[in-house]
Amino acid sequence: MSSIRPVSTTGPMDDSVSRIALTPGAARLLRRLSAEHGPLMFHQSGGCCDGSSPMCYPRGEFRTGASDVLLAELDVEGAGEAVGFWMSADQFERWRHTHLTVDVVPGRGSGFSLEAPEGVRFLIRSRLLTDEETRVLDGRDPQVVASTCESVWRRSGGPGRA
Repeated sequence: MSSIRPVSTTGPMDDSVSRIALTPGAARLLRRLSAEHGPLMFHQSGGCCDGSSPMCYPRGEFRTGASDVLLAELDVEGAGEAVGFWMSADQFERWRHTHLTVDVVPGRGSGFSLEAPEGVRFLIRSRLLTDEETRVLDGRDPQVVASTCESVWRRSGGPGRA
């Protein structure tokens, strides 16, 4: 079972509303990958190599910086630590009106994501947020959670290391 833990305590809190979810298949794969590679992170690709696939890395293997935002920390039962989901701020501005669901499908992606050798690839499915979801989520905008990002940076070795 997977759930989303909000990354901000600013604004209204409604744990039933999230920007990101996982399918059961994606959660199963994340459990396997975390058992093999340790703590994980996602970075939503901006269109290079594998299109706009979410790329999964061991935490800290993909450098994040001031131009990236932490959208969520995904609690995946049995995976140990939460899986951070990062995206560039520019891309988030274009996608902020969407709910993203991380899924896994057969076929090998062309990127450097950890699942590539498994013969599967992560994929984003999206839908528009409802007006109510947008209202709730705007109170937790990733742009205003600097203190959360700072704590993630400290936990992972400093700015630029997720």
